Amino acid sequence: MLTAVLAAAFLVSAQEPATITQAELVRRTQVLYDAVASGDKAPWQRCLAADVIVHDEKGGSYTKPTFLVTVEPLPAGYSGSIRVTHPQTIFAPGVAIFSYDLDEVETVFGNRMTARYHQTDTWLYRDNFWQIAASQAMRYYEDPARGAIRPGALSDYVGTYELAPEHQMTVFERDGKLFAKRGKADPVELIPESPDMFFRAGVEGRRLFHRNAEGKVDWMIDRRNNEDMLWKKVG
Repeated sequence: MLTAVLAAAFLVSAQEPATITQAELVRRTQVLYDAVASGDKAPWQRCLAADVIVHDEKGGSYTKPTFLVTVEPLPAGYSGSIRVTHPQTIFAPGVAIFSYDLDEVETVFGNRMTARYHQTDTWLYRDNFWQIAASQAMRYYEDPARGAIRPGALSDYVGTYELAPEHQMTVFERDGKLFAKRGKADPVELIPESPDMFFRAGVEGRRLFHRNAEGKVDWMIDRRNNEDMLWKKVG
């Protein structure tokens, strides 16, 4: 009889309330990411539902077992931390949709690296317990550092480029900067990353200028997601 009473008391204490707060979701999520550097799987084991669906910022898809395999201590020479910020929550009976940012700082042999992510987790209340049933992450795009090119090099890229008949883009120099203009759209600065490679602020992808055997620019390559559109220099 005493054993049965103790067992019942344990079950009651293990049950969680059917409501949860944003502050508690922040706390639990921070515990999860505090465990990443040390490779502590225990918090993830508790908080991930058995049937969880996880999609990471690289496009990877995981079940609970395959995700837990990825939780490993950082290698020697590496250290880091991840902080949960900007939480937002939507509640429904038995459901909490938790959306937030992750600010990551990683030190690799003395080199400080940072990254920012956005993640949305769906927590479900099942069997008297709150667990993550689905998780989706994305990484915020960050512009590369502005590079330096030799003085006078911008004039090499100036000209008119054609993608197809009647579809042209004008590249011009103004105040020591390079700009591209297509149709009636406003000019967009092409920011140098390295010789012959440029980027646009806040836009993923690159504009690369190809040189012929004589060293003259003859094509502009619009590279997006490793796919190229070729603009021939026509004037």
